[in-house]
Amino acid sequence: MKLNLFLCTFRRKSDRQVTKKRGKDFLSSNVTFCRRKRLKGIMDEKELNIISSVLAGKTERFSYFLDTYGQQVFNLIVRMTGSPEDAEELTQDTFMKAFEHLSAFNGNSSFSTWIYRIAYNTTLSALRKKRNEVLSFDDKLWKSVSNTQVDEALDTDSEEQIEKLQQALSTLPADEQALVTLFYEEEKTISEICYILHLSESNAKVKLHRIRKKLYLLMTKED
Repeated sequence: MKLNLFLCTFRRKSDRQVTKKRGKDFLSSNVTFCRRKRLKGIMDEKELNIISSVLAGKTERFSYFLDTYGQQVFNLIVRMTGSPEDAEELTQDTFMKAFEHLSAFNGNSSFSTWIYRIAYNTTLSALRKKRNEVLSFDDKLWKSVSNTQVDEALDTDSEEQIEKLQQALSTLPADEQALVTLFYEEEKTISEICYILHLSESNAKVKLHRIRKKLYLLMTKED
C-alpha cells in the first residue's frame, strides 16, 4: 500500500491546520458550536464508495478522510494530551491505523464515530506511559455540592469564572477530557460516546455529572 503518499498528504495538511485552540469556555451558555450534519446509523454512500476504491488499490483517495475528519480528530487528541505537538503525531498514528484496518470497518457506525474510537484508544495508550496524578475529593465534599451551585459556576459570562474553568479543564485526566470534548464540543450523542469510549449509557451520564461537580470543586478549591 502506498502509505508514503498518505503520510505526506497528512503532514502537509496538519502543518497548515494545527492550532492551539483550547475550547474556550465550552461549558458556558454563551458558546455556539458548529453543528455538523450527522448520519443517524446510516453510512454515507459516498464514503462507502471511497472506502471500496481505497481497498481496491486507489489509496490516494484516503486523503478524503484526512480532509474531512483530520481537524476534528486533532481537536479531540489535543484536548486529551494538552500538547499540539503530541496531538499532531497521534493524529497521524490514528489515521495510519484507520488506513491499515480499513477493511475492518463494517459501516455499522458513521466513519467519524469509528475514527474517534481509534483516536481515543491510540491516545489513551500513549498517555498510560506517563501517568497523570489523579485528583480526588472527600465523599462529604462531593455530597455537599448542589446542582444549582454547579450550574451557576459553569454557566457564566464572567471572565474570571471562565478563566478558572479553563484552568480546571486542563487538570482533568485524558478520559474525562475526551468525554467532555465529545459531548460538549463535538456534540456526539450519548450512544456514539459510549461506542467511542467503551462506556455504558448510564456510566457515561454519571461520569458527565461527576465531571461537572469536579470542575466546580477545582474552580472553588482556592477560594
